[in-house]
Amino acid sequence: MTYSEALKVMKNKQSLGIKPGLERIYALLEKMENPQNKLKIIHVAGTNGKGTVCSVLAKSLENQGFKVGLFTSPWVVDYREQIQINGEFISEEAFTKYVGEYGDVDATEFETVTAVAFKYFYDMNVDYAVIECGMGGAGDSTNAIPTPILSIITSVSLDHTNFLGDTLEKIAQEKAGIIKENGTAVLYPNPKSAHIFRQRCNDVGAKLIEVPDKGNYYDNDIETVKTALKFLGFDDSISNFNPPARCEYISESIMLDGAHNTDGALALEKNLPDRDITAVIGMMRDKDIDSYLKIIAPHCQRIITTKPSNDRAVSAEELKSIAEKYCPNVMAISNPLQAIKVKEYDFLLVCGSFYLARDVRKELFR
Repeated sequence: MTYSEALKVMKNKQSLGIKPGLERIYALLEKMENPQNKLKIIHVAGTNGKGTVCSVLAKSLENQGFKVGLFTSPWVVDYREQIQINGEFISEEAFTKYVGEYGDVDATEFETVTAVAFKYFYDMNVDYAVIECGMGGAGDSTNAIPTPILSIITSVSLDHTNFLGDTLEKIAQEKAGIIKENGTAVLYPNPKSAHIFRQRCNDVGAKLIEVPDKGNYYDNDIETVKTALKFLGFDDSISNFNPPARCEYISESIMLDGAHNTDGALALEKNLPDRDITAVIGMMRDKDIDSYLKIIAPHCQRIITTKPSNDRAVSAEELKSIAEKYCPNVMAISNPLQAIKVKEYDFLLVCGSFYLARDVRKELFR
């Protein structure tokens, strides 16, 4: 099997869609001799900020001399970006080997890549594995682990409501499922749902450490990492490292951001420069598009709507009709690579979807 053939196997598995539940990944991990049970895992769930928390925590542990596995999603730069050790993507050869051995098991794409990460981290003898939930918590395939050395909950808000529930309480209950018996959890400031996590910890005999509110999303993310490091017994000095498409400056005049819900929009809003902003926006149909645009669009001098290369993406024309409620200067260009070729902008913001970021990031660096 070649690397391109391994990627094709994974792409074909996308047709299985999203299937919450742990039965399939348990069977796959059993075939791998349960590597997840032999790792020191830091498990991270949340709606926003979990990618940043995972990346900063992993880099901080690495800089203190540890060999650290990092599993995050979705990918933006390269498919192998999801599985890293000390900042190095899993090699094409290693990835191909694992897919060749285990790709025929009945499991979804995300279940398979999660299991491959566990197996790779075990085989490479990492000191710590920082594991980001894909979606939710209790039923997420990353939750096929015993009690982690630490569970971390980041900012919790409404998202993936068709899978996780249509209220903040239901979503918090799902994410609280990563807190295990006799474990320890670090909780980002979540005043509207903190009671759910307190109850979960009480029910399973886990210790809860609540992070003090520092007043904004990024500072709260960093304080969450510091709290985790202190609990683990390490120096809480932070190694700042922003993963791709999280308020990422491509240049002084281009920003790329993949956040796609209300809290993500609020976090992005606080990082927008005081300049004339031209925004290229693409979003998924299952997101709260109106709430996102209501926050971001008024800051834009003009907007170009586009359609990311994903079946769930809303059309550029439909997105335009919503954006026009909040910005008077909107045009639609369906092709993302054409949309970003806008001329004469002061500041270009590309936002609304990690899939859009995946489509255009390489082109923006040219």
